[in-house]
Amino acid sequence: MIEAPHYTPAGARRDASFALPADFFDGTVNEPVLHQAVKVYLNNQRQGTAKTKTRSFVSGGNQKPWKQKGTGRARQGSTRAPHWRGGGTVFGPIPRDYRTDVPRKVKQLARKSALNARAREGALHVVEQFAFRTPKTARLAALLASLGLAGRKVLVLSAAGNDALHLSGRNLPSVEVMPYAQASAYDVLWAEAVVVEEGALTGESRELAAEELPALPEHAARPSAEARAPKAAKGTAKPAPSRSEGAAAPKAKAAKPAKAAKPAKTAKKSTAKAAKPAPTRSGGKSAAKAAKKAAPKKKGKK
Repeated sequence: MIEAPHYTPAGARRDASFALPADFFDGTVNEPVLHQAVKVYLNNQRQGTAKTKTRSFVSGGNQKPWKQKGTGRARQGSTRAPHWRGGGTVFGPIPRDYRTDVPRKVKQLARKSALNARAREGALHVVEQFAFRTPKTARLAALLASLGLAGRKVLVLSAAGNDALHLSGRNLPSVEVMPYAQASAYDVLWAEAVVVEEGALTGESRELAAEELPALPEHAARPSAEARAPKAAKGTAKPAPSRSEGAAAPKAKAAKPAKAAKPAKTAKKSTAKAAKPAPTRSGGKSAAKAAKKAAPKKKGKK
């Protein structure tokens, strides 16, 4: 029977170790199956988009570089042949699907072998329950530090999908959080230590009471209400006047003196027109002739 260290939700180690289920943790480690499972996993991660151009895909080279005979040089048919600079690539990668698969029972055997290998090394830790009702990265980091796993690659396996636990470990670069049923052999071998929830191994789970929840570390505790209150501005503010005292009436702006009216300009044209009497119809032509004769004659050519 293989045993693993047992911890409380707060990270305190219990006196008695946890006895791992004998039907699964029987010490079997099949290394060839582990190698096959890891190889298949890595193959399935490949995109398969690498591509090189053969001589048929390189542009140019349609014309024969020189005539077949008479030059003393080796005969050539195209400048895009593989032995030419700028020519095509021989046996280069082309887009393909690297996906491979293994039987279901082989996957199960590989997963079982990986967990047994970590259990035999003493790198498997069992926690009674992950008490995460809300996401808190500092709480998960403190739990792993209390287990002595700070700074190491850790795989955290929960009994079921725990969103708060997943969000708590998402910001930790060396921590991977997933349900116990979804862990593959590669995930277990990638981690240096595995932390498993007790309910995932026994199939039983219970909710912790409020008093059983672990407390946050001091450096991660939220500030008090007084510390969060905004500081008062320098200098005491003047109290606003009460209604009985009456608010001071705003100062009325001094009215600007009205500008003096400008004296009206006498229009020369209007007065001149008013002074001249309007000619009558009967004596209009005679008056115009008389005015023409009275006007002085200009000096010059006659």
